[in-house]
Amino acid sequence: MRDFNVFGVVDLFSGAGGFSRGFKEEGFRILLGVENMPPVAEAYAANFPEAKVLPLDIKEVHSLDVYKITGKPDVIIGGPPCEAYTRANPRRREDPYERLYDDPLGSLVLHFIRMVGDLQPKVFVMENVPGIMDDGLDLVLRREFAEAGYSKIYFNILHAEDYGTPSHRTRVFISNIPIEPPKQRKVVVAEALEGLPPPDPFYGVPNHEPVPLGHRRLKRIARLRWGEPLVRYRGYKGRILGNIVRLHPYRVAPTVMGSSRFVHPFEDRLLTVREQARLMGFPDYHVFLGGRDVQFNEVGEAVPVPLARAIAREVKKYLETQT
Repeated sequence: MRDFNVFGVVDLFSGAGGFSRGFKEEGFRILLGVENMPPVAEAYAANFPEAKVLPLDIKEVHSLDVYKITGKPDVIIGGPPCEAYTRANPRRREDPYERLYDDPLGSLVLHFIRMVGDLQPKVFVMENVPGIMDDGLDLVLRREFAEAGYSKIYFNILHAEDYGTPSHRTRVFISNIPIEPPKQRKVVVAEALEGLPPPDPFYGVPNHEPVPLGHRRLKRIARLRWGEPLVRYRGYKGRILGNIVRLHPYRVAPTVMGSSRFVHPFEDRLLTVREQARLMGFPDYHVFLGGRDVQFNEVGEAVPVPLARAIAREVKKYLETQT
């Protein structure tokens, strides 16, 4: 039964629950998560046993299905896939309208807007890459949200490292309220990894198993300096990006993505899923399920927990002024 003294949250495109974790740790009640990948939905269910999970494609979920489970939620959050909008994607469509209306992943943003329009939460927060605003798409999104009943829209660009996340991440949080959390002290890699035992199932730390590495690559990463990548590749419009980077212990880590792998700053090995989760601010009791690559994706596609908490605090302040 829902506690009506606590603000309720519905998480669309929930993933393994980074956004939800931040809201839960700020006292919100997590009511529902929608996630179509079975092992990821199972991870969400394991971390939020109080919530209902719909393991469905958002296109198959009717707003009435959500309403029957949660009633009218106070808050709707979610991060639709960003592949259609990110500047790191070399196959991003040139036409911005195609990104939103024709691209199979990009058009999922419209289903977030559909749910918000039907359920009319007091607050919504949609996370994506800043590239979603490129080429006039911000104006198009304003129009779509206005048609859904929200005439005031804010594009809040936030840097995760400004809010206690040990890795760099710049994201836009599109919402119907301004979100401007006070900045916090930066946390560096060495602090984030401190206290973990060696990667071995014997120690009982979830998702902290060693990641296999071939002998040839092992010899090559042994020569990497702090901040140096083993692999370089071309992103959108020829932008050169790096992967398999040896982390600098006294700096914030680069952006954690599902495809990213990092080399330990002091040891010649790749980080474990748990260590990568530490770089995203996840507590060690938050578990990731599925195969190893799926677990890395669950971490890399999440909203960093410290940033989610900072946003949740701002949302709570606003909601408390409305009651």
